[in-house]
Amino acid sequence: MSSLPVFAHRGASAYALENTLKAFDKALALGADGIELDIQFSKDGLPVVYHDPQLSRLVGTNKLVSDCTLEELLGFKLGKPWRRLFSSYKMPSFEAVLAWAILHQMPLNIELKSTGLDQTSALVRMLDGLILPEGSHFSSFHYELLEIVKKQRPEYETALIATKKIKWDLLADYRAADTVHMHKRYYKPRYLEACVLNDKAGRFYAIDGTEQFLTNPHPAVIGWITDYPDKVLAAQQRA
Repeated sequence: MSSLPVFAHRGASAYALENTLKAFDKALALGADGIELDIQFSKDGLPVVYHDPQLSRLVGTNKLVSDCTLEELLGFKLGKPWRRLFSSYKMPSFEAVLAWAILHQMPLNIELKSTGLDQTSALVRMLDGLILPEGSHFSSFHYELLEIVKKQRPEYETALIATKKIKWDLLADYRAADTVHMHKRYYKPRYLEACVLNDKAGRFYAIDGTEQFLTNPHPAVIGWITDYPDKVLAAQQRA
Protein backbone atom coordinates (compact mmCIF):
# COMPACT_ATOMS: atom_id res chain seq x y z
CA MET A 1 0.00 0.00 0.00
CA SER A 2 1.35 3.41 -0.99
CA SER A 3 0.13 6.91 -0.24
CA LEU A 4 1.06 9.76 -2.59
CA PRO A 5 0.37 13.50 -2.18
CA VAL A 6 -3.14 14.53 -3.20
CA PHE A 7 -3.60 17.97 -4.77
CA ALA A 8 -7.11 19.39 -4.74
CA HIS A 9 -7.99 20.53 -8.28
CA ARG A 10 -8.99 24.20 -8.16
CA GLY A 11 -9.47 23.47 -4.47
CA ALA A 12 -12.08 20.94 -3.42
CA SER A 13 -14.05 21.94 -6.49
CA ALA A 14 -16.57 19.10 -6.18
CA TYR A 15 -17.80 20.73 -2.97
CA ALA A 16 -17.26 24.48 -3.41
CA LEU A 17 -16.89 26.84 -6.36
CA GLU A 18 -13.57 26.31 -8.11
CA ASN A 19 -10.56 28.55 -7.48
CA THR A 20 -12.08 30.35 -4.54
CA LEU A 21 -10.87 30.65 -0.97
CA LYS A 22 -13.89 28.61 0.12
CA ALA A 23 -12.79 25.77 -2.16
CA PHE A 24 -9.27 25.99 -0.76
CA ASP A 25 -10.54 26.01 2.83
CA LYS A 26 -12.67 22.96 2.05
CA ALA A 27 -9.66 21.15 0.60
CA LEU A 28 -7.69 21.91 3.75
CA ALA A 29 -10.54 20.60 5.91
CA LEU A 30 -10.70 17.38 3.85
CA GLY A 31 -7.01 16.70 4.37
CA ALA A 32 -5.61 17.57 0.93
CA ASP A 33 -1.83 17.64 0.70
CA GLY A 34 -1.79 20.54 -1.77
CA ILE A 35 -3.86 22.88 -3.92
CA GLU A 36 -3.96 23.13 -7.71
CA LEU A 37 -4.95 26.59 -8.95
CA ASP A 38 -4.97 28.60 -12.15
CA ILE A 39 -3.23 31.91 -12.80
CA GLN A 40 -4.38 34.52 -15.31
CA PHE A 41 -3.05 38.06 -15.58
CA SER A 42 -5.16 41.22 -15.34
CA LYS A 43 -5.00 44.23 -17.61
CA ASP A 44 -2.58 45.85 -15.17
CA GLY A 45 -0.33 42.79 -15.17
CA LEU A 46 -1.25 41.31 -11.80
CA PRO A 47 -1.89 37.60 -11.17
CA VAL A 48 -5.41 36.49 -10.34
CA VAL A 49 -6.75 33.02 -9.56
CA TYR A 50 -9.23 32.10 -12.30
CA HIS A 51 -9.37 29.31 -14.86
CA ASP A 52 -10.85 30.70 -18.08
CA PRO A 53 -9.40 33.53 -20.20
CA GLN A 54 -13.00 34.72 -20.65
CA LEU A 55 -15.29 35.83 -17.84
CA SER A 56 -18.53 34.57 -19.38
CA ARG A 57 -18.86 31.20 -17.61
CA LEU A 58 -18.73 32.34 -13.99
CA VAL A 59 -19.12 36.13 -14.19
CA GLY A 60 -21.66 36.46 -17.01
CA THR A 61 -19.82 39.08 -19.07
CA ASN A 62 -18.12 38.66 -22.45
CA LYS A 63 -14.96 40.43 -21.32
CA LEU A 64 -11.56 38.79 -21.11
CA VAL A 65 -9.70 38.59 -17.82
CA SER A 66 -6.89 40.54 -19.48
CA ASP A 67 -9.33 43.35 -20.39
CA CYS A 68 -10.03 44.09 -16.71
CA THR A 69 -7.94 45.58 -13.93
CA LEU A 70 -7.32 43.56 -10.80
CA GLU A 71 -9.67 45.84 -8.89
CA GLU A 72 -12.45 45.14 -11.38
CA LEU A 73 -11.84 41.39 -11.29
CA LEU A 74 -11.92 41.19 -7.50
CA GLY A 75 -15.28 42.96 -7.47
CA PHE A 76 -17.15 40.44 -9.61
CA LYS A 77 -19.52 37.93 -8.06
CA LEU A 78 -18.91 34.38 -9.25
CA GLY A 79 -21.32 31.52 -9.77
CA LYS A 80 -23.83 29.80 -12.01
CA PRO A 81 -26.21 32.17 -13.80
CA TRP A 82 -29.19 31.39 -11.55
CA ARG A 83 -27.11 31.76 -8.36
CA ARG A 84 -24.70 34.55 -9.22
CA LEU A 85 -26.88 37.46 -8.04
CA PHE A 86 -26.83 36.20 -4.45
CA SER A 87 -23.39 34.60 -4.58
CA SER A 88 -20.76 35.27 -1.91
CA TYR A 89 -18.01 33.81 -4.09
CA LYS A 90 -15.35 36.24 -5.30
CA MET A 91 -12.27 35.84 -7.46
CA PRO A 92 -9.14 35.90 -5.25
CA SER A 93 -5.89 37.58 -6.11
CA PHE A 94 -2.85 35.33 -6.19
CA GLU A 95 -1.42 37.47 -3.41
CA ALA A 96 -4.34 36.55 -1.14
CA VAL A 97 -4.10 32.84 -1.96
CA LEU A 98 -0.35 32.82 -1.44
CA ALA A 99 -0.80 34.40 2.01
CA TRP A 100 -3.38 31.70 2.81
CA ALA A 101 -1.05 28.94 1.58
CA ILE A 102 1.90 30.22 3.59
CA LEU A 103 -0.27 30.49 6.71
CA HIS A 104 -1.28 26.83 6.36
CA GLN A 105 1.99 25.67 4.76
CA MET A 106 -0.08 24.25 1.93
CA PRO A 107 1.90 23.37 -1.23
CA LEU A 108 0.60 24.93 -4.45
CA ASN A 109 0.45 23.53 -7.97
CA ILE A 110 0.36 26.82 -9.87
CA GLU A 111 -0.95 26.33 -13.40
CA LEU A 112 0.07 29.18 -15.68
CA LYS A 113 -2.67 29.85 -18.21
CA SER A 114 -2.62 31.35 -21.71
CA THR A 115 -2.71 35.03 -20.69
CA GLY A 116 0.84 34.56 -19.47
CA LEU A 117 1.97 34.18 -23.08
CA ASP A 118 0.98 37.78 -23.81
CA GLN A 119 2.24 39.10 -20.47
CA THR A 120 5.61 37.47 -19.97
CA SER A 121 6.97 40.58 -18.24
CA ALA A 122 4.12 40.25 -15.70
CA LEU A 123 5.10 36.62 -15.10
CA VAL A 124 8.73 37.64 -14.55
CA ARG A 125 7.61 40.25 -12.02
CA MET A 126 5.47 37.66 -10.24
CA LEU A 127 8.42 35.28 -9.98
CA ASP A 128 10.82 37.90 -8.68
CA GLY A 129 11.34 37.23 -4.98
CA LEU A 130 8.43 34.79 -4.85
CA ILE A 131 8.47 32.49 -1.81
CA LEU A 132 6.22 29.43 -1.97
CA PRO A 133 5.39 26.74 0.60
CA GLU A 134 7.64 23.71 0.44
CA GLY A 135 6.46 21.21 -2.16
CA SER A 136 5.00 23.85 -4.47
CA HIS A 137 5.55 23.78 -8.22
CA PHE A 138 4.46 25.35 -11.50
CA SER A 139 2.59 23.62 -14.32
CA SER A 140 1.38 24.65 -17.76
CA PHE A 141 0.21 23.43 -21.15
CA HIS A 142 2.54 26.10 -22.54
CA TYR A 143 6.16 24.98 -22.47
CA GLU A 144 7.35 28.54 -23.16
CA LEU A 145 6.02 29.61 -19.77
CA LEU A 146 7.90 26.82 -18.02
CA GLU A 147 11.08 28.00 -19.74
CA ILE A 148 10.55 31.43 -18.20
CA VAL A 149 10.01 29.92 -14.77
CA LYS A 150 13.17 27.82 -15.03
CA LYS A 151 15.22 30.79 -16.21
CA GLN A 152 13.99 33.05 -13.42
CA ARG A 153 13.59 30.54 -10.59
CA PRO A 154 15.43 27.31 -11.40
CA GLU A 155 14.93 26.01 -7.87
CA TYR A 156 11.19 25.51 -8.39
CA GLU A 157 9.80 22.32 -9.91
CA THR A 158 8.04 22.67 -13.26
CA ALA A 159 5.52 20.32 -14.87
CA LEU A 160 4.44 20.12 -18.49
CA ILE A 161 0.77 19.19 -18.90
CA ALA A 162 0.55 16.54 -21.59
CA THR A 163 -1.39 17.08 -24.82
CA LYS A 164 -1.62 15.09 -28.06
CA LYS A 165 1.37 17.08 -29.35
CA ILE A 166 3.80 15.95 -26.67
CA LYS A 167 6.75 13.92 -27.93
CA TRP A 168 6.74 10.96 -25.57
CA ASP A 169 9.92 9.40 -26.92
CA LEU A 170 11.76 12.70 -26.53
CA LEU A 171 10.59 13.78 -23.09
CA ALA A 172 14.17 14.45 -22.07
CA ASP A 173 14.28 17.26 -24.62
CA TYR A 174 11.80 19.21 -22.50
CA ARG A 175 14.60 20.41 -20.26
CA ALA A 176 12.51 23.13 -18.64
CA ALA A 177 10.02 20.54 -17.38
CA ASP A 178 10.95 18.39 -14.40
CA THR A 179 7.72 16.40 -14.40
CA VAL A 180 4.72 15.60 -16.59
CA HIS A 181 1.10 16.08 -15.56
CA MET A 182 -1.30 13.77 -17.38
CA HIS A 183 -5.00 13.03 -17.61
CA LYS A 184 -5.70 9.59 -16.15
CA ARG A 185 -6.35 8.21 -19.65
CA TYR A 186 -2.56 8.33 -20.03
CA TYR A 187 -2.11 5.87 -17.17
CA LYS A 188 -0.81 3.21 -19.53
CA PRO A 189 2.52 1.36 -19.77
CA ARG A 190 3.67 3.29 -22.84
CA TYR A 191 3.46 6.70 -21.17
CA LEU A 192 4.63 5.56 -17.76
CA GLU A 193 7.69 3.88 -19.22
CA ALA A 194 8.42 6.97 -21.33
CA CYS A 195 8.60 8.92 -18.08
CA VAL A 196 11.00 6.38 -16.57
CA LEU A 197 13.26 6.24 -19.65
CA ASN A 198 13.44 10.04 -19.83
CA ASP A 199 13.88 10.59 -16.08
CA LYS A 200 10.58 12.45 -15.65
CA ALA A 201 8.21 11.89 -12.76
CA GLY A 202 4.44 12.20 -13.29
CA ARG A 203 1.22 13.31 -11.63
CA PHE A 204 -2.23 12.37 -12.89
CA TYR A 205 -5.36 14.49 -12.88
CA ALA A 206 -9.11 13.82 -13.23
CA ILE A 207 -8.72 11.21 -10.48
CA ASP A 208 -12.01 10.51 -8.65
CA GLY A 209 -11.08 7.80 -6.14
CA THR A 210 -12.44 4.82 -8.08
CA GLU A 211 -9.18 4.00 -9.89
CA GLN A 212 -7.66 0.63 -9.06
CA PHE A 213 -4.11 1.90 -9.54
CA LEU A 214 -4.38 4.23 -6.54
CA THR A 215 -3.39 1.45 -4.12
CA ASN A 216 -0.35 0.33 -6.10
CA PRO A 217 0.91 3.22 -8.23
CA HIS A 218 3.66 2.95 -10.82
CA PRO A 219 7.08 4.07 -9.49
CA ALA A 220 7.07 7.05 -11.88
CA VAL A 221 3.99 8.55 -10.21
CA ILE A 222 4.53 11.15 -7.49
CA GLY A 223 1.02 12.50 -6.95
CA TRP A 224 -2.66 12.83 -7.81
CA ILE A 225 -4.81 15.83 -8.76
CA THR A 226 -8.52 15.59 -8.00
CA ASP A 227 -11.80 17.40 -7.38
CA TYR A 228 -12.41 14.87 -4.58
CA PRO A 229 -9.42 14.90 -2.23
CA ASP A 230 -11.30 13.06 0.50
CA LYS A 231 -12.23 10.17 -1.80
CA VAL A 232 -8.72 9.82 -3.21
CA LEU A 233 -7.15 9.93 0.23
CA ALA A 234 -9.56 7.20 1.39
CA ALA A 235 -8.96 5.11 -1.73
CA GLN A 236 -5.22 5.08 -1.11
CA GLN A 237 -5.86 3.40 2.19
CA ARG A 238 -7.77 0.47 0.70
CA ALA A 239 -6.11 -2.86 1.34
